[in-house]
Amino acid sequence: MEPSQHPEPAQDPEPAQDPEPAQRPVLPHLRLDELQERLQAVLATRDRVRALLEAVVAVGSNIELEGVLRRIVEAAVALVNARYGALAVVGEEGRLARFVPVGLDEAQIARIHHWPEGSGLLGALSTESQPVRLADMSSDPRSVGFPVGHPPMRSLLGVPVRVRDEIYGNLYLTEKLEGAEFDQDDEELLLALATAAGVAIENSRLYEEARRQQRWLAASAEVTRRLLSGAALDEVLQLVTRQALALSGADLVALALPDVGGGQLVVEHAAGEGAAQALGIVLPAGESVSGQVLATGETVAVADFAGDERVAHAAREHMPLGPAVVIPLGAEGNVRGVLTVGRRRGAMPLLPSAVELVAAFAAQAAIALELAEHRRDAERLTVFEDRDRIARDLHDLVIQRLYATGMSLQGAMPLIDGPHAQQRVSRAVDALDETIKDIRSAIFALHAHRGTSHPGLRSQILRVAEEMTGLLGFVPSLRLVGKLDDEVPADIGEQMLHALREALSNAARHAGASRVDVTVSTGTELVLRVSDDGSGISDTARRSGLRNLAERAEQLGGTLQLGPADGRGTELRWRVPLP
Repeated sequence: MEPSQHPEPAQDPEPAQDPEPAQRPVLPHLRLDELQERLQAVLATRDRVRALLEAVVAVGSNIELEGVLRRIVEAAVALVNARYGALAVVGEEGRLARFVPVGLDEAQIARIHHWPEGSGLLGALSTESQPVRLADMSSDPRSVGFPVGHPPMRSLLGVPVRVRDEIYGNLYLTEKLEGAEFDQDDEELLLALATAAGVAIENSRLYEEARRQQRWLAASAEVTRRLLSGAALDEVLQLVTRQALALSGADLVALALPDVGGGQLVVEHAAGEGAAQALGIVLPAGESVSGQVLATGETVAVADFAGDERVAHAAREHMPLGPAVVIPLGAEGNVRGVLTVGRRRGAMPLLPSAVELVAAFAAQAAIALELAEHRRDAERLTVFEDRDRIARDLHDLVIQRLYATGMSLQGAMPLIDGPHAQQRVSRAVDALDETIKDIRSAIFALHAHRGTSHPGLRSQILRVAEEMTGLLGFVPSLRLVGKLDDEVPADIGEQMLHALREALSNAARHAGASRVDVTVSTGTELVLRVSDDGSGISDTARRSGLRNLAERAEQLGGTLQLGPADGRGTELRWRVPLP
């Protein structure tokens, strides 16, 4: 019997597997309002990252340095939702070289007495090189307040902007909108933007440097070409002035040239804002910063041109500049002129790179002027040598032959029959004698090289002012406008000099003045204006010298006007028409 087949013991059935669990919520324990807050935070983060990327793209979209700096501030203001922003560029010794504000209109800017000077919190950010985030600036011990006229600001977020390994400037944001405070996210976003800004600034600086070098080469080449092509010196000097204005980014450039004696400088050329008022100003060489530069050949920086006592009074009055640089046109011992390059009051100083560029251009222009002068001297010497040769030939050949011909005719007269023929020969001999005299006069004129000429009207005006300085007790302020040497006839100029001497004498003897301003200008008429700050002149002077001046003016078709000056003192106007 076959063994019985025992069924295998039944095994415990495997536990039933749960069906695959349904997808559980990620945040099962968050309420709906908390979930909405998280979602809003994620969206806000995404938006801010997008805003940062857009800001970086905007900063890098401009290559001009001025445009890049403004784009940086505008992008930062929009990125962290601030009302005001500014980028302060750090210059030498920690001083601010440039300040780019955003959020202030023209009226607000005009009310500010001066831009921040890099002290207090602004200076701390430059020295510590760390971000600054404050809810209330006034509570920080480093705060020194705002300049007069500055709008009130409370909250502050500032980060340094680095170009390679050095701090280029600082980016400041104030007054977060809706009364909120700047937070850690704002700071991190601004730091990221500042990093991108440093790269954009470095690219712009390289571009600006290349452009400056290109402009310098083009300006120097143009000046040299004009000089060597025989252009008039006045035309070239005006070109130098205009090129210096374009290279420096200044508001006004004035070129003062020394007079013949070197005791005075006259502003002969100017370009920019207020150029017409600057022309003709006379600067005493011994009592002005321009005279100092003329003597030493060294550049001098002036923080406030219109308020610096080293600057001549006439220059301060007619050239109301703020930061300025006075640059020699040439090296020490051979300075041909002085360039005053300045910006209006309240503006930031000129960039050091711009000053260096203008100084190099001025030195190059001075070399070109010297080469042109040597060339003119060589050409003049050639002309003089030709004159001497022609004079010798006239003397040695022409005169001797004419003289021999006359002697021959005189010797032949006894051999001629008839009184009529003898008279004709005698008249011919006399004509030869007159011709010889004319040729000798021409020879004398050829030998006279015109090395000494009569001094021009400008020089004579300066001489009269110098003569009257001792009687006045101070140097009168002079301004000479127009081509006085070319446009004024000698007789009218002589009468004007007499009027000037009489007016200065009256101011010294009768007015008790401490300041006298003299302006001589040309146009359709010659105008002499002399004003003082004294107590006026006496009736005695009015009846004697002034009556004489009035009669002289009337003889030339002009007038004499006498009246009170602006404020205090007397003003004399002597004017005559020019032919």
